[in-house]
Amino acid sequence: MRLIDTHAHLYSRKFDTDRAEMVERAMESGVDRFFLPNIDHASIEGMLKMEEDYPGQCFAMMGIHPCSIKENYKEELAVVEKWLGERPFCAIGEIGIDLYWDKTHFRQQQDAFRQQIQWAKALDIPIVIHSRDATAEVLEILDEQKDERLRGIFHCFTGTLEEAHRIIDLDFYLGIGGVVTFKNGGLDKVVQEISLEHLVLETDAPYLAPVPKRGKRNESAYVRLVAEKIAAVQQVPFAEVARQTTANAEALFRVEELTSQSLL
Repeated sequence: MRLIDTHAHLYSRKFDTDRAEMVERAMESGVDRFFLPNIDHASIEGMLKMEEDYPGQCFAMMGIHPCSIKENYKEELAVVEKWLGERPFCAIGEIGIDLYWDKTHFRQQQDAFRQQIQWAKALDIPIVIHSRDATAEVLEILDEQKDERLRGIFHCFTGTLEEAHRIIDLDFYLGIGGVVTFKNGGLDKVVQEISLEHLVLETDAPYLAPVPKRGKRNESAYVRLVAEKIAAVQQVPFAEVARQTTANAEALFRVEELTSQSLL
């Protein structure tokens, strides 16, 4: 019963004391592949070390988190561009727009988002989107940039059913994590109406741990709790959730090709 964590910051310093044990717990829970979104230049070394330590299981993305977009964002973009020219990555992410904390660099976030989308399309790899208080702004850019190569995941989806259908129509998967288990989150009612063909599982570890681990450090083993909740709200077998979401992730990231590259 295989599961895939499509979004986990396993290189985070919050795992420095027990990283190997944490990965082992995930594998014992059936989670055998982990996709690692980048934050900015400072997270690259730790992320690539995870990929090196777990070949064929950990896969690195490249990109700049919107909260890392500041006045020097073009320097950060240059680092991303350099890495994209040196080796393959499974995706460009996590990228997007975040207007929750600060709107100061909204224009720069838009510019960086567009540029990274264009790199992803040129390389024919997916993007993984971070959107917080910015769904309309993100969708506007996706509509503008849409072509046959634009695809990916709307990470940590917590929107409405209408927004879910708009995202699906753009050929994106909905990344479903711990929020679906929150009692008053409302995401469970949206997920109830969405076909498994459009969902992938994630943790966003070490953040957003699902119930009953809410408030604690999240880790990839808990993706199983997310899958169990989806099975419950959709009234389908857990095995079906595991099978379909794993197939979705493998198709999007071209896992067979990635695995063969990493084991060379």
